[in-house]
Amino acid sequence: MKSTVKDYSFLLKTKEQLDAKGLLSSPPYSVMAQIYIAMHNDKLETVHIPHSDVYFVRTALEKHTGYWFPLDAVEYAMKQEGWNDRKGTSRFSVSE
Repeated sequence: MKSTVKDYSFLLKTKEQLDAKGLLSSPPYSVMAQIYIAMHNDKLETVHIPHSDVYFVRTALEKHTGYWFPLDAVEYAMKQEGWNDRKGTSRFSVSE
């Protein structure tokens, strides 16, 4: 019987491997370039900046696994586990 479990291990990279390929400071591992471009174009509200919790969880994952995960993947996993940004409200919503 053939196994239906997919092997995604080729996607797992260490911080050093990503840095060697020049990917460490580019999406989806970093949002800094997107932020700078948006600031230059006066469109900062168009960039999704992950909550600081996402960065802390990614650092903890690296410490425990040795792999550097994309920010969007970490944030998605956190939301799937029940984490909410600002108790479930959008960071960009305006209180009335």
